[in-house]
Amino acid sequence: MRKEDIRSHVKARKAMLTDAERRLAADSVFAVLENSVAFMMADNILLYHSLPDELSTHAFIEKWHDRKHFFLPRVNGVNLDILPYNRSTLSLGAFHIEEPEGDDVTDISEIELIVVPGIAYDRHGNRVGRGKGYYDRLLASTRATKIGVGYDFQLVDEIDAEPHDVVMDLIVTEHEIIRIPHRRRR
Repeated sequence: MRKEDIRSHVKARKAMLTDAERRLAADSVFAVLENSVAFMMADNILLYHSLPDELSTHAFIEKWHDRKHFFLPRVNGVNLDILPYNRSTLSLGAFHIEEPEGDDVTDISEIELIVVPGIAYDRHGNRVGRGKGYYDRLLASTRATKIGVGYDFQLVDEIDAEPHDVVMDLIVTEHEIIRIPHRRRR
């Protein structure tokens, strides 16, 4: 299936979810994440601040922000800057995503774990994003553990990976944990 077809299919499935199904899925996925060795061992974690159509990170951030050092991305041209999470410094940024304000940009080398949003994933760790390449550019420059999160229906049989696509280390959905055993280290 082409990436555009995957995006259309997943968008249609997300539109059918009830609020209760969304909350239950997020609770399930983030319960697995918080019990993972990668999460327990990491101090500096890059998350995404979820949009309404994404698996919600809001309750998870609220639960853990005083015990872990969370960072959020901010769009800067064609790249993402990494800034510390602080609820009081968020403002609506690019693509209507709440982003951190300020000049306290953190180098990606400081990040130990990245929770990566995606439209879809396959069992080889490949990911379909929104198509702008922001995360691929960022992920290509780090050795941090990369965990893709999503709904069960965001798992697809196969994604046609391109050379610039970055493979996940782990994928977590409501009912599955997929560890990617052999991947290229970047």
